Order: sequence, then C-alpha cells, then structure tokens
Amino acid sequence: MIDLLRTWWRRRQAARLAIPPSLWQEVESGLPLLARLTASERRRLRQLAREFVVSKEWTGAAELQLTPRIQLAIALQACLLVLNLDLDFYAGWVGIVVYPGDFHTPRQRVDEAGVVHEFDETLLGEAWAGGPVLVSWFDPPEALDGINPVIHEFAHQIDMKNGRADGLPPLHGDMSVARWGTAMNAAFADLQQRLEHGHGTAIDPYAAESPAEFFAVVSEVFFETPRILRNAYPRVFAQLALFYRQHPE
Repeated sequence: MIDLLRTWWRRRQAARLAIPPSLWQEVESGLPLLARLTASERRRLRQLAREFVVSKEWTGAAELQLTPRIQLAIALQACLLVLNLDLDFYAGWVGIVVYPGDFHTPRQRVDEAGVVHEFDETLLGEAWAGGPVLVSWFDPPEALDGINPVIHEFAHQIDMKNGRADGLPPLHGDMSVARWGTAMNAAFADLQQRLEHGHGTAIDPYAAESPAEFFAVVSEVFFETPRILRNAYPRVFAQLALFYRQHPE
C-alpha cells in the first residue's frame, strides 16, 4: 500500500511539471547514450525522469546555479539505469547535491604505525545509502569522454539497495548469484593483474579499487561504450544485460 501511494504521489506531482518539448530535445541531444532508445523507451524514460525530478531535493553546491536543464540531464541518466526496473530502486533517500565539476572532500587515513594522515581527495561524485548523492556536472556532459559520474553514483545507489555497496545488487529471481560472482570476480581479478603488470586496460583502472567500484565502473561502460565492455568482458556484459534488462548496442 505504501509503495502504491508513493507511486501515485510521484506521478501526480510529475504531471504538474511543465517541460517544453524544446528542453527535452536540447537535453537529450547532449546525451549520446540515449540515442539507441526506441520512441517507446524514450517516452517511458521521460516519465521516469519527471517523477525523479519531483521526488528528490536538489541543491547546487559551490555557487552552481541549478537549472531545469541540469536537473533533467541528471534525471534522464539516473533513470536510464532503472528504465526496465523500478524507480523504487532510488527510494529511501531524497538529497542530490550537484557540483560544478570535480570537488574536494577531507579524508583521514591511518598508516601501519597508527599515525593519522589528513588529506583532501578529489572526487567526481559520492553516494551514501541514506543519501545524499553528490555528483559533478560538466557542460557539455560528453566532455568527460566516456566517464559518467551520474551513472557511476546511481549504480552505487542500486548496489546499496540490499545493504552495503559490495558489487552485488539485488539480483532478479531468474538470475544466479553464482554466475554473477564468477563473471565479476574473474574480470576484477583480470583487471588487477593487468594493472600489476603495467598492461593497458579496456576500462577505467579505478574499477580495481573494490568490487563496489568495479560494478559502478562497468555500469558506466555498459551504458556509455557497451561494445568495449562486451569485447573485454563478455560475461560481465551478459550479467549486466540480465540485471538492467537492457542490451545497449
């Protein structure tokens, strides 16, 4: 009942959101990863994006002036992940903080001697289970050349839907945890081995940081440059196609 009420409220609020056709066209034309969608898929994505915009609390950081164009671009990319799933994957949190480019956050690290080191880390985004999601905005979005902070951070949110971020999102009933683990673990190990030996990698080396980062990065590649992922790690591509219920080629 609660889920039905939440969906009803979301759709009611979204119906009041006036978005001119020219704005849809402007935003979508700047997002090449949407070009493969059929007319029906595009209509569904637009509806999800409307609901997403009205269901979240948006904040511009570092004097960024949030505009409907920025909100819509982020919403379309975030909702692409759940186009054939459910917007409730993003329930349970409301805050989205948008930065104008990369940003810095203070960190602490304790070394083997127990000494605490403080430093600033440069980030393109960050996500927590209870929110908010922090994400960088680049204009134009394609300036990042295949790296997609929005896809990355919202993949983390999906990953955390069943607990902590560990690279294992809540799989569908017709999927095998064992097959998922075999595909992901083998590719993760291959990536780490390539980096250890100084070999080139088909995907962002940051994916080797942890299974959670691996899932987020391969999700980026799956939607941005799917052929690269299919050629490099076909079993990972197949598992993501099953999970996202999409085949972006």
